[in-house]
Amino acid sequence: MKKKIIYELNALYREPMQVAGYEFGEGEKSVCVVGSMRGNEIQQMFACSRLIERLKQLEAQRAVAEGKSILVIPCINSYSMNIGKRFWSTDNTDVNRMFPGYSAGETTQRIAAGVFAAIKDYGIGIQFASNYMPGRFLPHIRMMQTGYEDIETAKKFAFPYVVTRNTHPFDTTTLNYNWQIWGTRAFSIYTTDTDEIDSRSAADAVKGLERVLNAEGVVHSTVNGGYHYCPEVLCDDNLRSVRCREAGIYENKAAVGDEVCAGQLLAEITNPFDGTLLEQLLAPADGTVFFQHKAPLIYADTAALKLVVRT
Repeated sequence: MKKKIIYELNALYREPMQVAGYEFGEGEKSVCVVGSMRGNEIQQMFACSRLIERLKQLEAQRAVAEGKSILVIPCINSYSMNIGKRFWSTDNTDVNRMFPGYSAGETTQRIAAGVFAAIKDYGIGIQFASNYMPGRFLPHIRMMQTGYEDIETAKKFAFPYVVTRNTHPFDTTTLNYNWQIWGTRAFSIYTTDTDEIDSRSAADAVKGLERVLNAEGVVHSTVNGGYHYCPEVLCDDNLRSVRCREAGIYENKAAVGDEVCAGQLLAEITNPFDGTLLEQLLAPADGTVFFQHKAPLIYADTAALKLVVRT
């Protein structure tokens, strides 16, 4: 393993922010893995640390293929991570809305430009990502529909679901989109949590990534487990949202991954002052809980849950 500095940002009153990468093997730029870009993406950084631990073992076993290299960048935005702020600490901009970057631009544009220059030529790009909706997800692989998406490789992660979604104008400045446009096969891995550590889903993600490394001939190892049937390919628009009418204290009555029946109780909302039951959220159809809100408070007209509906 070689540790190298991908990008360095000087600061007036703090130590320079260094974006570190961990490289395994040498030769062709085969696979690049990126972790947290936002200050609350603890799980994403944790998953990368577990991946680095596994790649150290594989390298010691000489299981990394000759002429192939793997780069893992656990964290791009350590400044925001240090203070627990989701976006850039001074101007509240999002690094993952600044790609491919601009080296003479604002701070987050310069960070994006420096990082992208180092990772744009990899054959496969994998990002441990988080969603704009805070909550728990059923682990899945996600891709934007740019015309360059690679569903067959996405299936090799052996997750139960591969989710594609239509590209919107604001997506054109994300890492995933720009990787695809520049010729990299790009995939986003969503584990269960973001701002809390979930060891099990992180371990499953590392195994899924190792399966792809094996399928692509980058490593030679044995991986147990995985989803042994053909993963289901979904479009994000096909997920059924369950919205609440009321605001208040939110309590889930089902878990992510649960199979539910039409009419089953999924969550309750109560008055935060007197405990009065304000609303019960019921399953609109038979299906699987794919996403659920997890914060103790919820606003009115929020998508509290999403279901994969059985047809």
